Amino acid sequence: MSKKLPTRQEDYSLWYNELVKRAGLAENSAVRGCMVIKPYGYAIWEKMQRQLDDMFKRTGHENAYFPLFVPKSLFEAEEKNAEGFAKECAVVTHYRLQTDPDKPGKLRVDPNAKLEEELVVRPTSEAIIWSTYKNWVQSYRDLPLLINQWANVVRWEMRTRLFLRTAEFLWQEGHTAHATAEEAVAETRQMLDVYAEFAEEHMALPVVKGVKTPNERFAGAEDTYCIEALMQDGKALQAGTSHFLGQNFAKAFDVQFANKEGVREHVWGTSWGVSTRLMGALVMAHSDDEGLVLPPKLAPIQVVIVPIYKTGELDALLERIKPIQMGLIARGISVKLDARDTERPGFKFAEWELKGVPVRLAIGARDLDAGMVEVVRRDTKQKMSLPLADIVASVDQLLTDIQTNIYERAKSFRAAHTTRVDSYDEFKRMLDEEPGFLLAHYDGTSETEERIKEETKATVRCLPLNEADEEGICMVTGKPSPRRAYFARAY
Repeated sequence: MSKKLPTRQEDYSLWYNELVKRAGLAENSAVRGCMVIKPYGYAIWEKMQRQLDDMFKRTGHENAYFPLFVPKSLFEAEEKNAEGFAKECAVVTHYRLQTDPDKPGKLRVDPNAKLEEELVVRPTSEAIIWSTYKNWVQSYRDLPLLINQWANVVRWEMRTRLFLRTAEFLWQEGHTAHATAEEAVAETRQMLDVYAEFAEEHMALPVVKGVKTPNERFAGAEDTYCIEALMQDGKALQAGTSHFLGQNFAKAFDVQFANKEGVREHVWGTSWGVSTRLMGALVMAHSDDEGLVLPPKLAPIQVVIVPIYKTGELDALLERIKPIQMGLIARGISVKLDARDTERPGFKFAEWELKGVPVRLAIGARDLDAGMVEVVRRDTKQKMSLPLADIVASVDQLLTDIQTNIYERAKSFRAAHTTRVDSYDEFKRMLDEEPGFLLAHYDGTSETEERIKEETKATVRCLPLNEADEEGICMVTGKPSPRRAYFARAY
């Protein structure tokens, strides 16, 4: 194996970047600001995608696909949305290249191939989707319209970090239309719950559900709901958003329906999404200085078997291992048998530890003769000998235990790094000395929020949904505050 990873304590940012690369998740590409998601990383994303897709379909949603390009006039139709994304847009202006007469073997943009109207490469798809919905919705019988798409989007970024912020990334975006505001709000809240359930049950990532302030709201939304998670360096990461759009896009694109009384009304909309940023959250929330720590439900390989043998013994040993391998597979467990004869066991142990495989079995002929198997769990590094007769059931239960332990460990970390603060001085001190979630009162004004952000680089992550209101006074201005907000520095 290559030299050890930097530690989280030494340089958290470098540790993260090196881990993502060395574990084979992703790497920087030849295109500035973009990444290549490697097979092992994409396998994790596929498991996320498959689970989320099942959850969306269980709640009545269908998948569709809409164009990558959005005519500028459509993009401009909802002004707040256009203004909010304008600085991040990649724009197509020409449709053809030609050989360069001045530079043999080179190409140039054909000056005669200018588009009549520029095309925006989608940073989000509300414009193209709502312009389509106008043709799909005529009557209350056409509602609700519950559509999701899996796609890539482009948001021009110069300062990038693998998974967390790249110019192009993968995501899903749900876009729904409803007959009433109440239905649309219920949809927005339901999808927030779906995201929270996925984060906690599958990513083993505890999250806070809340509402964004107007300053942090999605451009073009009436309300933005979010789930916020805490990473091991005390910074917050927004792990998913769900937006109540009101009638803003319906009015911008004139999406109307005839209600049961025959009266025409504009529909009410929502949009919601999570992206490959979740991969970054998965790495940062759980991993350690030896490598990835993956929750079993999302691990591409849940169990690795490393044969321990002397020269000439491998084939016979593999025959004896096969029933264990097949028994695990029959239980629905993904298994990798690492029978490479080019690497020593120690190398293999370190490699699979780096890749975060939840359970490792080291099996030699002597172990099998004794009716035992050496088992190591990745989350705690605990090594144990378990009876061969019950090994499949034992490993199955161990995977469940590991999933639970990883979640509880992250939950304990969050609890230890969530602090109620009452003074601005304490707020600033905690951000520097013991970063995490800070629950603090502020007066709710955009001006105070901006001041805090400018002076401390901390933002209001959300106004929590499931916590009791508690009146107090703003730590900055001394004005009344109806409730505490979650603050943190964030990715």
